[in-house]
Amino acid sequence: MPFVTIDGRPLHYIDQGTGPAVLLAGSYLWDQAMWAPQIAALSQQYRVIALDLWGHGESGALPAGTTSLDDVARQALALLDHLDIDRATLVGLSVGGMWGVRLALSEPQRLNGLVLMDTYVGVEPEPTRQYYFSLFKMIEETGVIAPQLLDIVVPIFFRPGIDPQSALYQDFRAKLAALPPERLRESIVPMGRITFGRDDLLPRLGELDAATTLVICGDQDKPRPPSEAREMAQLIGCPCVLVPEAGHISNLENPGFVTEALLKFLARKR
Repeated sequence: MPFVTIDGRPLHYIDQGTGPAVLLAGSYLWDQAMWAPQIAALSQQYRVIALDLWGHGESGALPAGTTSLDDVARQALALLDHLDIDRATLVGLSVGGMWGVRLALSEPQRLNGLVLMDTYVGVEPEPTRQYYFSLFKMIEETGVIAPQLLDIVVPIFFRPGIDPQSALYQDFRAKLAALPPERLRESIVPMGRITFGRDDLLPRLGELDAATTLVICGDQDKPRPPSEAREMAQLIGCPCVLVPEAGHISNLENPGFVTEALLKFLARKR
């Protein structure tokens, strides 16, 4: 498993396939394995890189001095530099899209395209931010995501009609329950505060290249509803695609639809 040291910490990533580069950036609380269906399909034609966010998967702890999503975008650029990749298409879901927009705005010449999935770059609505911060405080104090918190957190990521006994649901719940206290306190909670305490980038969305940008959203995404996706797409001037029968992790709830949408978008760029 390849690692690169960035800001003094080991960042884990996978690098599969050959061709134009595609960088997959996933959701908070998920690791690069969430992209398995897309990696399998896209790597037939593309060089696919998927990274683990700090404190997630195999990556090390959040580096000291990482205080904003701009830092995370800079660290992702360092990964591309390490891999000698001049240009890539960035597919960012949730927090991956939040820092992905920052990368696109700061270094537009490094991207061939940008796909923003189930994400929002405006500020978090204040009641939601306070609610999430209260959950972070509980996790920080107890050093565990307790069963009653799992009952709250896990359903957020899926469409309302998902079978809670499904492997997708149960595996995610088990992963969160198994997170060790030091990882929660040193990385997961601080990363959550960075994510949900972000500043507003909506006024800058017009700077993105509409011709090389796509917004995708699960039609039943609860934390990042389609209304937010449409708002961003309108500000960018780019298409907005809704994924049927999908919640926040739309690429896993309807992998075939998402993979097809990504292949279509990438083919347009070749």
